[in-house]
Amino acid sequence: MGTLERRTEHVKAAEAPGASAAVKSADRTIELLELLARTSEPLTLSEIQRELAYPKSSLFVLLRTLVARGWVETDRRGTGYSIGVRALLVGTSYLDRDPVIRAATRVLEDLRAEVNETVHLARLDGADIVYLASRESAHQLRLTSRVGRRLPAHATSLGKAVLAHRTDEEVDALLPAELVAVTPKTITDRAALFADLAETRERGYSIERGENTAGLGCFAATLDYKHPAVEAISCSVPNARLADADHAAHVAEAVVRHAAELGAMLRTAA
Repeated sequence: MGTLERRTEHVKAAEAPGASAAVKSADRTIELLELLARTSEPLTLSEIQRELAYPKSSLFVLLRTLVARGWVETDRRGTGYSIGVRALLVGTSYLDRDPVIRAATRVLEDLRAEVNETVHLARLDGADIVYLASRESAHQLRLTSRVGRRLPAHATSLGKAVLAHRTDEEVDALLPAELVAVTPKTITDRAALFADLAETRERGYSIERGENTAGLGCFAATLDYKHPAVEAISCSVPNARLADADHAAHVAEAVVRHAAELGAMLRTAA
């Protein structure tokens, strides 16, 4: 069968009577899994139905199927639903095969060893930043951030570093109409955010002070192996240690230097 014939067959399959129903079912499955992945506590059938507005009967059948396949788990009473172990296996597979994460392993470890602060690698996903890798500091007072954590890009140094690689018009189109406040210090005014991004471009790295976690500051720089950049590395520092100006300056310089090193590695590998 030639290429044109195969395309014709795909079009016919998509236009078949059952195709739209199949696509709707797949879409609902993904939306359901994404909802459960965002919640820390099990959700009841009624709570899920209220969030997604699916017919309760079809939602129950979908949940029962996903529980049987291990994608969704139930609590001891069987009335609360949460994300299952199969999702972890798929997520781990993504982390294992991602070339940026593999390349970043040594760089993150070197950066953490140099500054003894918690370091991160993250990627832009829509209007959010998603944490792909972390290395914790040896300090008793430190940030613990899980891989897979998702935060609004405008509220993080990682996100602002990546956003600064775009024009204000591109950032405006990318972000939601209303910028949510993660903490009282989160920048929620667009004009103020654009001014912050302009300073980031001029400085060469982003700064965040308590905008997503109270009592914590962060420096981030992008991996410039593609344009516009979609990944960045960062270093989080409690305010108590940021009071040491020399340490803060050292952390910022080290983040920029290691980000440049990793970006060069990725350009060579491309």
